[in-house]
Amino acid sequence: MLSAVLWDVDGTLAETERDGHRVAFNQAFEVLKLPWRWSPKRYGELLHVAGGRERILHDMATQPDVPARPKHREALARRLHALKSEYYVCIVRDQQLPLREGVRELVDDCLRADLPMGIVTTTSRVNVEALLSVQLGTQWRQWFDVLVCGEDASNKKPHPQAYQQALAQLKLHPAEVLAIEDSPLGVRSATAAGVPVVVTRSHYFRDDLVDGAMAVGPSFGQRRGWQPGVDAPSDWRVGLGQLRVWHSALSYRRHI
Repeated sequence: MLSAVLWDVDGTLAETERDGHRVAFNQAFEVLKLPWRWSPKRYGELLHVAGGRERILHDMATQPDVPARPKHREALARRLHALKSEYYVCIVRDQQLPLREGVRELVDDCLRADLPMGIVTTTSRVNVEALLSVQLGTQWRQWFDVLVCGEDASNKKPHPQAYQQALAQLKLHPAEVLAIEDSPLGVRSATAAGVPVVVTRSHYFRDDLVDGAMAVGPSFGQRRGWQPGVDAPSDWRVGLGQLRVWHSALSYRRHI
């Protein structure tokens, strides 16, 4: 039985990466007078490193004029990441990053069904609060029973720690929960915790292999293009009814 839904944020709830986080990172580089700029293509490559500060440190190996000592690199990465978060919040508050198609409707499905929801993400709490306050309203925090953000789990996705923390707070078995992700790292994190996953492919992960996902499709706002196919009654979208169908089918297969 499906007892809770856990949402990833970046790329899953909204297409925040290319036109949100990437832009904010470049603004931070400019303010600190660093010659680095992340193109859309380069940023897509860096998304295979989980965590914004971790991406900066990873990219430093390819950049000129970086501090020689590790502790100074770490200090610069932290300063850049803090600046980037400030600029990201401004971008979000200008309402430049809408929810993906079908997301709000699925959130409403869960609320009407009194189905607990949670957030499990590697992004920071301030980023989550900024996005959801704008897109869902100031009451959004009451709708989510669990909120596990980047600063809450020392091990970033694909490590299962964030999902394990969410399960412990919900006091649920992994098989009772469904994760919604967009990336291979997210899928690996959830499945390593034993949580079934539905993938809505985002801009940067349209063609990536997502082994282990229960279902994969373009968005909750489209019934076409899903594997396995959509068969629950609905008008134009993939709703909670379909998630229950997929989850029940997986539970059945696990018991035979």
